[in-house]
Amino acid sequence: MVQTKEECLAFLGEARDALDELSLLEEQEKGLSQEETRLENELETEKKLMADRIQKTVKKRREEIRATYEKEMTKAQEQLKKMRNKREKAKSEGVKERIQEETRPLTDEIRELKVQLRALIRQNHVPGYCQSSLYYGLYFPRHVKEYLMLFVYVLIFFMVIPWGVYLVIPGRKPLYLAVIYLADILVVGGSYLTIGNRTKLLYMETLREGRKYQDQIRDNRKKIKRLTTAIRRDRNESLYNLEKYDDEIARLQQELSDVADKQKDALNAFETVTKNILADEIEHNHKEKLDQLQEEYQQVSAELRLVMQKVKEKRLYVSGSYGTYLGKEFMDSQKIMQLTDIVREGRAANVSEAIAVYEAGRQQSQPGR
Repeated sequence: MVQTKEECLAFLGEARDALDELSLLEEQEKGLSQEETRLENELETEKKLMADRIQKTVKKRREEIRATYEKEMTKAQEQLKKMRNKREKAKSEGVKERIQEETRPLTDEIRELKVQLRALIRQNHVPGYCQSSLYYGLYFPRHVKEYLMLFVYVLIFFMVIPWGVYLVIPGRKPLYLAVIYLADILVVGGSYLTIGNRTKLLYMETLREGRKYQDQIRDNRKKIKRLTTAIRRDRNESLYNLEKYDDEIARLQQELSDVADKQKDALNAFETVTKNILADEIEHNHKEKLDQLQEEYQQVSAELRLVMQKVKEKRLYVSGSYGTYLGKEFMDSQKIMQLTDIVREGRAANVSEAIAVYEAGRQQSQPGR
């Protein structure tokens, strides 16, 4: 395409102006995009702040309602626990009194048997220790418990004590152990035989009579134990006058149930009504700022879309009107100014020659050329 110098300068000026306009539009697009992002972030932050405030407020109010009723339920539970303890204590006292009452004939009989045994021992001038259960267990064993007592006696005095003495002696030798056992047999075994011979040979008839008393006492104690076990296992509590405790326990249980029902109703009302009211109030407090941010965001978004359309149209116009002739490399205001200077100085008559002059000058300015 043949161009005069004036046409060439006009073309280059129009291209530069179009590129400057495009650059301004692109800067405006960038600024609006940044502003849109800022407003969008601020809007999301405000919405999140509002949602968090609703969540925290609802949670706090819900916990306050729950805590109020739980405090009352805790009091009722403590009263219920105290009343149950009182009832159990009253029952224990009643059982104890019943045991004492129903076993009194047996305990009285045991007391009388002990008195008779003591009198028998004194009357026949028998040593006082011969009336003890220990004596009859060691010298007249008849029952399992007494044989066990005798076994423990032998275990302690003929095994534990000798071996213990041997262990505390420094420089232990087998001979020492033999001496200890010999001394133990002489002392303990001799004492056992001496007491037995002395009492049995002199007072055998009295001791046999005393054995009968011991057996009667033992039988009575077994009866007392069986009777006590039966009383403790008896499920009939009508004998202990526990009605007042049962009535109070029933009242407290009903009170606890009522408070639990009220808590359930209060929480249900909160979830269905109060929570929505709280949310509406908080949303109302944030509405003005949210509306303002939303309006600003929509305005900036609309303006951005308009500018983006202008940028698109301008870019297509510049590319179609000037880019196809100048090429991508020279779609730059500074380079177009350089081409304009080349044409104005008369070093080129048209754009193509100006581009050639520019390229030649650039090659000459490169090192090694």
